[in-house]
Amino acid sequence: MDKLKSARLLLEQIKMPARQQGDLCCLTLLAMAKLKKRTPWGKATNEWMRIHDVIAFIADNYGVSYAENTREKVRKQAMHPFRTASLIEDNGLETNNPNYSYRITDEFLAVVKEAGKRSNKALGPFMAKHKSLTEIYASKKKMLKMPVRINNKDFTFSPGKHNQLQKAIIEEFAPRFAPGSECLYVGDTIQKDMVKNIEKLSQLGFEITLHDKMPDVVLYREDKHWIYFIESVTSVGPMDSKRIIEIESMTGNVTAGKIYVTAFLDFVTFKKFSEQLAWETEVWIAEMPDHMIHLNGDKFLGPR
Repeated sequence: MDKLKSARLLLEQIKMPARQQGDLCCLTLLAMAKLKKRTPWGKATNEWMRIHDVIAFIADNYGVSYAENTREKVRKQAMHPFRTASLIEDNGLETNNPNYSYRITDEFLAVVKEAGKRSNKALGPFMAKHKSLTEIYASKKKMLKMPVRINNKDFTFSPGKHNQLQKAIIEEFAPRFAPGSECLYVGDTIQKDMVKNIEKLSQLGFEITLHDKMPDVVLYREDKHWIYFIESVTSVGPMDSKRIIEIESMTGNVTAGKIYVTAFLDFVTFKKFSEQLAWETEVWIAEMPDHMIHLNGDKFLGPR
């Protein structure tokens, strides 16, 4: 097996993500270990190397030329993930210092030296002591998720302003202005139909096709027989006249009172969209959760 394939296999064995098993990362690993095409794995070293040195080694020994202006790509795609996974370490200098360098850690060097053998005795102890990068990334992604309780069940929203606002709608708007309501629909930026109570929506008279774009959040308050159609707006999509016509087209048979709400994270965002908002709709701003703006003149919160 040639060096490039062996390096890829090693990165696969330590559970690096697929992107960190590409040619750039394989060649970077070989350069960091000063392994030429015919150098035995057991001769691997962990001398300090700058990214410039890595690029030069790859060009001289593997015939692959990376331009000097690709240093940032090497840094972000290889060096940073390698360091996070404890494969390499830096010398602690400022990143703009011309002598800023990396080297393979002593622990991982032992793994690299065993790479050419049928059984890598250093691999097990290394993996037992260090989380794989795949596990680290999964853990970070999980930490970034936002827990939210919907209809007495626990869910998590993906990170982002849109879902941050949807979480506020569920946890702050609903208890104040739709007490006792049930969430019939809410989507996540990744899991589009996180909650979608088709049976209840149909009972209420919804006619939903694959082409219909549901409001971001739909709440139903049974005691008043009211439905709240709420748009979570951070950059696009307020309750303008066009949006109301779209929702009306899929709710023509709905007899419940319809309340149209545009939700914003802050007053600044509200001002950007204020001229687009349709009359006889409501506005809720998360940074002022106890108040609403009513664009219907003759009455407060209620169906159109």
